[in-house]
Amino acid sequence: MNIVRVETKRGLRRFVDVPFRLEGNLRDPVWVPPFRLMVHEVLDTRRHPFYREADIALFLAEDRGRPLGRIAAIENRAHNRFAGDRTGFFGFFECVDDGDVASALVDAARGWLAERGLDALRGPVNPSTNYEAGLLVEGFDEHPVLQTPWNPPYYERLLRDAGLAPVKDLLGFKLTVDEVDRVPERVARLAERARERHGFTFRTLDMRNFQADVDICWRIYNEAWERNWGFVPMSREEFLFVAKEMRQVLYADLAFIAEVENEPAGFLLMVRDLNRVFHKIRSGRLTPLSIARLLIEGRRVDFGRLVALGIRPQFRRGGILPLFLHEVYRRGRAAGATGAEASWVLEDNEQMISPIQAMGMRAYRRWRLFEAPIVDGSGGHEPEEGP
Repeated sequence: MNIVRVETKRGLRRFVDVPFRLEGNLRDPVWVPPFRLMVHEVLDTRRHPFYREADIALFLAEDRGRPLGRIAAIENRAHNRFAGDRTGFFGFFECVDDGDVASALVDAARGWLAERGLDALRGPVNPSTNYEAGLLVEGFDEHPVLQTPWNPPYYERLLRDAGLAPVKDLLGFKLTVDEVDRVPERVARLAERARERHGFTFRTLDMRNFQADVDICWRIYNEAWERNWGFVPMSREEFLFVAKEMRQVLYADLAFIAEVENEPAGFLLMVRDLNRVFHKIRSGRLTPLSIARLLIEGRRVDFGRLVALGIRPQFRRGGILPLFLHEVYRRGRAAGATGAEASWVLEDNEQMISPIQAMGMRAYRRWRLFEAPIVDGSGGHEPEEGP
């Protein structure tokens, strides 16, 4: 077994290809092949604004050319400046069921981060908590929704055996129309009271003035989330970049901005769960057939994922969260949506969890972040061979 660092385009293609070569994924019927183009985009250090203040190193584990696993080591300078610490991150972890391989990959990431003077290793994040985050530890029976991590159950054992310990859990909640055919009376009462008392109004995101509305969401996002554990602010450039990518999958009727006397107070974004289409594109490649399938079947997807909800601190008054959830439920029923996942939510964020549960949503997935100290610069890699 060799651990090699990816430093060429050919190596990057092999890195992206790893999930398609592992039996743990291929044998599981709920595994959704990652869309290769999307993975390449988030790893594009020249084009993606995330890397203006971050560096990444990619490592492959191979046995005579056969892929055994992969890992990315990430130095997120924006996070460390905001949090005032020296944390390094790892992500894009995939591995065969072999503790030696997993430990070698973790050591490679730890060694690269140690060389940069960082003192802790945390993850997985792909490539930060603003994107896919956590290792799936509960909820393996249903396919993952769009832009959420999925992995075989044995991954948790591999990371624990490699010396990593749990540091925080993230939850995913699910609601279907079959399970909740109307808003619970208590939630509806709180929502109506909040609407009358505080004068909240809601307007759908304006696709004709998309950038202006995204600017509003960006300012609210950084203001509303700044006290959340693990949060790192997004630059305007990065937020706009991600929003343009997300625009194609937005559940347009379920993306809205809240206002009080014409002043932006909050926002909510829902995307369609296109994993219900990606699941059928086993190659993960963009071809004329897969494009046609996405265009035709993507419009019919009636299940969503609530990816972001932010309320500015000065507008967080009694009943505000029930009001937002009531609004998205009302809009969802009108749009013919069959259900949604809200993810992710910090396990100890009771202010968010309580109204979600009051709506009848159930926690059905759990992702876990792990952490370990970086003691020294141990770990290494061989240079990649070939162009």
